[in-house]
Amino acid sequence: MKKKTLDHSAYGGVPGEKYHPYIGKHDGLGGNAVIMIIGAILAIIFAASTAYSGMKAGLTVSAGIPGAILGSGLVAVFAKKKGILGVNLIQGMSSGGESIASGMIYVLPAIVLIGRKINFFYGFLVGVAAVAFAIGVSNIVYNYLIITEHGILKYPESMAIAETIVASEAGGESLKMMGLGFGIGGLITLFTNQFLGLFNSTISFSSKKFYKWSMSTEVNPMLLGLGFIIGIKVSLIMMAGMLFARFAVGPLISYFIAMAGSSWHVWNDASIQLNQANADVVISSYLKYIGAGMMLGGGIIGAIKLIPAIKQSISATLKAKKSASGKDSDKGSSILLLGGIILILILAFFFSNNNIMIMLLGGILSILLSFLFVIVSARMAGLIGASNNPVSGMTIASMVILTLIFALCGWTNTDHVQILLTFGVFIVTAISVGSGYMQTQKVSFVIGGSKNEMSKYYLIAGTIGTIVVVGTMVLLEPQLRITGSNPPFALPQANLIAALTQGIMSNKLPWVMIISGLVLAVTFEMFGLPVMAVALGFYLPASTTSIIFIGALARLIIEKLTKDKSTRDHRVSSGISLSSGLVAGASILGLIGIFLHVFGVLKDRTLTGFFASNEMAWVLLVIMLICVMWPLFRIHDSQNKKDAKE
Repeated sequence: MKKKTLDHSAYGGVPGEKYHPYIGKHDGLGGNAVIMIIGAILAIIFAASTAYSGMKAGLTVSAGIPGAILGSGLVAVFAKKKGILGVNLIQGMSSGGESIASGMIYVLPAIVLIGRKINFFYGFLVGVAAVAFAIGVSNIVYNYLIITEHGILKYPESMAIAETIVASEAGGESLKMMGLGFGIGGLITLFTNQFLGLFNSTISFSSKKFYKWSMSTEVNPMLLGLGFIIGIKVSLIMMAGMLFARFAVGPLISYFIAMAGSSWHVWNDASIQLNQANADVVISSYLKYIGAGMMLGGGIIGAIKLIPAIKQSISATLKAKKSASGKDSDKGSSILLLGGIILILILAFFFSNNNIMIMLLGGILSILLSFLFVIVSARMAGLIGASNNPVSGMTIASMVILTLIFALCGWTNTDHVQILLTFGVFIVTAISVGSGYMQTQKVSFVIGGSKNEMSKYYLIAGTIGTIVVVGTMVLLEPQLRITGSNPPFALPQANLIAALTQGIMSNKLPWVMIISGLVLAVTFEMFGLPVMAVALGFYLPASTTSIIFIGALARLIIEKLTKDKSTRDHRVSSGISLSSGLVAGASILGLIGIFLHVFGVLKDRTLTGFFASNEMAWVLLVIMLICVMWPLFRIHDSQNKKDAKE
C-alpha cells in the first residue's frame, strides 16, 4: 500500500482560493469533548516540559510534530470517527501550550531575579491577554499570509506537521519511539539528582593551578534529546562558545586577577578577594556578564536583520483586508483583539498602583510593539518556521525601547522594573503565540480544518498553558533564585532581561564586560557565525552545553554509520521521535522531583563511595547512550521495503 502524502498543490502551484484541502469537501469540524480532553492533557504536558527545558537550557522544542504523532495514536483509540480533523486540533492545542511556555520563559522568571515574587493572578491574566491579542492580530493577516501567499510563504514546519498527520504510520512506530523515549528519560531522571538522588549524574573536572578551568557534563536525558533534535551544526557552535569561555577567556581572567593584591575584591562579592577567586567565581562573576553582552548583541543584530521583514509585514497588514475573504467570520477575532487590549490596559492600571501615565505610556507602547512584532512573527513562521523564529531579537528590541522610555520618565525603582517586566511578559508571550498560531492555522488550511474552530481550541490551550507555566514558576521560585556556576535553572534569557533592565535603570551594570560581549557578538557576526548559538554556549553551564553536544554527536554517528539513505532517514526520523519522548519524560519527572523536594516530600541525599563518583556518572552516561542508540541501529532497510509493499 502506497504511503499517504499531501498533493503537490498543498505546497503551491495553485492560488490559495482554488486550493482543495487534503480531506476534500467537508464541514471541517473535528472537535468534541474527547478531542478537547486529549488536547488539554497534551497542552499541559508540552507547556510543562517546554517551560522546564527552556529554563534549564534556553532551548525549546516545537510541539507540532510530537503532538501530531501522539494525536494520531490517541484519536485512533478514543475518537476514531473524528479522524484526521481531530488529530489536527490536538496538534494545534499541543502547539498552543508549548508556545506559551516558549514565550514566558524569556521574561517572567526575571521578576524573581530582581528580588520580587510572581503574582499568579496577574501573571495568568497577562498571559491570557497576550494570547487573545496575538490571535486577534494574527487573524487580521490570516487571509493574506495563508491564502494569498499560498505557495509563496513555504511554512516549512507546518508542511512537516501536515505530512506527519496524513502519513498512515504516524501513530505507529513514531508513537512507539516516543513512548520508549519517555520511559528512558523518566527512568533515568527518577534515579538521579533531580528525583531520588540515588546516583551521581554529573561528571566534573577542574584545575586550580595557574591555568584555572572547570568542566562538567550532566547525564541528563532531556538535554541529550535536545542535542539529537537540534543536530550537530548548532550544538557544535554552542560547544565552541563554551570552550572559548571555559578554556580561553576564563583562564585569562583568572591569570590576571591572581596578580591582584589583598585589597581588591570580586566586583559583585566583596567577601571574596580577587587573588582567591577560583574558576567557578570567575564564571559566575565575570563570564556571565560577557555572555549577557553577547546575547544582547545577538538580539540587537537579529532585530536589525528583521527590518526588511518588518517592512514586508507592514505592507502585508495594509493588503490583508484587500485580499481574498476567508469563509470564517472575523467578528470573533475583533472581540479577542479588543479584549486583549482592554485587559492589558486595566492590568497596567492596577499593577502600576493607579499611575495613569505608566498605564497609558507603558500600556499603549506595549500594545504597539506587540502588534508590530506579532505580525512579523506570524510572517516569519511562513519563512523559516516557528522553532527558528527570532523571538529573542524582537523581545530584546522591545525591552530596550521600553526600558529607555521608563528611564527617561524617571520610573527607575524596583517597583517600576517589575511593572516594566510585566509589560515584557505580555509582549514576548504575544510574539511567541503569533508565530505558533499562524503555523498551526497553515496546517489546518492544508488539511481542511476550520479556522474558527482552531482559533477556539488554540485559545483554550493557550489559557491552559498560561495556568501551567505561571503556576510552575510560582512553585519553583526558591529554585529560580539559586545562582552560581551551576544553578538548577540557567535562565539565560531571563537573566539577560533582568540584568539589562536593572542595569539601564540604575546604571550599575559592569559595562566593560557587557560592551566586551557586544564587541564579541559583532565579531562573530562578521565571521558568519550564528551569534545567539555562540552566546548560549558561552553563557550556559558547561554541564548543559556538553551533554547537548553529546546528543548531537549520537545523531551524527547514526548518520555516518548508516550508508543506505532510506534507512538513514528512517533512523534519524525515529531518533527525533525518541528524543521528543526523552525531553517530555525527563522534563515531567524532573518537574515532579523538584516539586517534591521543594515541598519537603523528598530530602536531599548525600552520596558516598562509588555512587557519588565520576565513575558512576560515566556508567550512567554509557547506559543512557546505549538505551537511545541501540533501538535506532535495530531499524534496517527491510522495514522500509516492508512499508513500500504495504
